[in-house]
Amino acid sequence: MQWHGIILGPDDSPWEGGIFKLHFKIPDDYPNSPPEVKFLSRMFHPNIYKNGKICLDILQNQWTAMYDIASILTSLQVLLNNPNTGSPANTEAAMMFDKNPDEYTRKVEECVEESFVIS
Repeated sequence: MQWHGIILGPDDSPWEGGIFKLHFKIPDDYPNSPPEVKFLSRMFHPNIYKNGKICLDILQNQWTAMYDIASILTSLQVLLNNPNTGSPANTEAAMMFDKNPDEYTRKVEECVEESFVIS
């Protein structure tokens, strides 16, 4: 089963106002196994690979059957504003987040603007 979804950028963050598209691939044994989730929207974030795949513990080794799609969406919103730069999927974004936050914010704002485009 495959789904599409969206999350909104969290308020009071550089992601605010963004509408970010996601793709979910739900395995046959869900909820015992996590869905594969990736961003279809371009993202510049320490824990999101350039191809949209997401490095998030609950989608990998911390998954339990008590998680549902709503908890994944909530976790992704939290992740946007609270990246883990110690385990980056995008090293450029992680270094910029730590060493040049103004430039990081500018790149995030570009992603937010692109998210308005309907495709």
